[in-house]
Amino acid sequence: MKNSILFVAGILLLTVTLFSSCQSTAKKVKNAEEEVQDAKMDLADSKNDLYDIRLDTISNYEQFKIEAEKIIIVQENNIKEIKVRLASEKKEINTDYNKSLVELENKNNELKNKLAGYKDDGQEKWNDFKNEFNHDMNELGKAFKDLTVENIE
Repeated sequence: MKNSILFVAGILLLTVTLFSSCQSTAKKVKNAEEEVQDAKMDLADSKNDLYDIRLDTISNYEQFKIEAEKIIIVQENNIKEIKVRLASEKKEINTDYNKSLVELENKNNELKNKLAGYKDDGQEKWNDFKNEFNHDMNELGKAFKDLTVENIE
């Protein structure tokens, strides 16, 4: 009799454990629906974050573009001023400087076209573009300074 009581108690314990560990279908569906809602909310948050990042990138690009265009316009004006000054100087020097000015003018136009042709390809490419563009602008600025220093001497 002890064995049968132990056997019945064991089966009862196993049955209670089995039923308590199993979820009902309705509960499983409810949990799945909650997980789907959480995933949808996470997706919506991610989309909003991505939109905000794109807006920041666009506004950074627009601000950078405005500043770069101002510098390009200043450089174009410098080229015009130098050309006017060189028109009154000796022809031998004038030819060398005109050649240098044409090169600088071409570089300036390349930068202008490069800036106008940039398309948003993500934050990493934007940073690469901005760094390269700034480097090119600085080199062009140094070339202008070198040209005017050589012209003064």
